[in-house]
Amino acid sequence: MPAIETRSISKTYMIDGRTMTVLDNISLSVAEGEFLVIKGESGSGKSTLLSILSGLDRPETGRVLLGERDITDLTEDDLAPIRNVVFGFVFQSFHLIPSLTARENVMFPAELRGDMRAREKADHLLERVGLSGRATSFPHQLSGGEKQRCAICRALINEPHILFADEPTGNLDMANGKSVLELLLELHREHRMTMILVTHSLEIAQTADRVVTLRDGRIVANSGHV
Repeated sequence: MPAIETRSISKTYMIDGRTMTVLDNISLSVAEGEFLVIKGESGSGKSTLLSILSGLDRPETGRVLLGERDITDLTEDDLAPIRNVVFGFVFQSFHLIPSLTARENVMFPAELRGDMRAREKADHLLERVGLSGRATSFPHQLSGGEKQRCAICRALINEPHILFADEPTGNLDMANGKSVLELLLELHREHRMTMILVTHSLEIAQTADRVVTLRDGRIVANSGHV
């Protein structure tokens, strides 16, 4: 059974009075433990597809299934625990809370679910990514690479089944980008989680188990090779 799949989903937006089709009849199945890259040029629909897969957005037509569970029409209250526990998120812009330390940012999702070991888990993850010495630093005191490693720790603290990453190296220089990619690959192997990553980078795509390429809202390639 797939970890997650879409069945004939479509999405449109109104822009300047015109209807723009962002996704057009997309069916996609992602296996348990698979590292899938979704790639394409800007405007191809890849980030919208990731948002729909992760429950951050809804399709206009079609269905999204998490295992055997149809999550397409779930309420925000029903989606919230799925986003917090089953899914993990890493974004291009980090989205760290400025008023919280690195440790507190990592702890936050675990505290939401009442995990009494939140601090212990956060410290373990920060040590794993080489940030144990930065646990009490605030986001403005961290470099871009450190912020993204902190964001990855936050995404992993609830041991998600599926990790979604949207251009996770997009705001980093080449050295930090390579370091973050290597970290994601290591953590993917260690935790055996499903990982779905959006990128326009050929280098990142070459590390994936499978690459899906979008163009104008449609899948134009779906292969184990770039």
